[in-house]
Amino acid sequence: MALHRDIFWVGRQWAVTGAGIQAVDQRLRGVLDIEIARLWDEDLVQSRRAKPGVNAADFDKALTVARERFPQTPDPIVAQLAALGVVETPVESPVLPAMQLRVEGRLARFLPQWRVRR
Repeated sequence: MALHRDIFWVGRQWAVTGAGIQAVDQRLRGVLDIEIARLWDEDLVQSRRAKPGVNAADFDKALTVARERFPQTPDPIVAQLAALGVVETPVESPVLPAMQLRVEGRLARFLPQWRVRR
């Protein structure tokens, strides 16, 4: 993916843009890029830093500049729920039985057809 048009900092290997942290080398096609929403995800940051060929000093400087430029802001709805003491529970979707089609041994042209009646 090409660099975003808003470029705030450029290092040797990384750039801080309006899309987040992007690799300057465009042959990578955006594989190592980090979006603004995921700048604070430590697991993602550590996985990118551990990749072979990554200049760690340049990456750390880009991460610092990006986190200063795009501070972590809590979602206002989540902040209100936390203030009220409401705990979110994950919604479990009901398990639907798998559809079973059984037409073994019957020719398709002899199966009953359905039509929408008006």
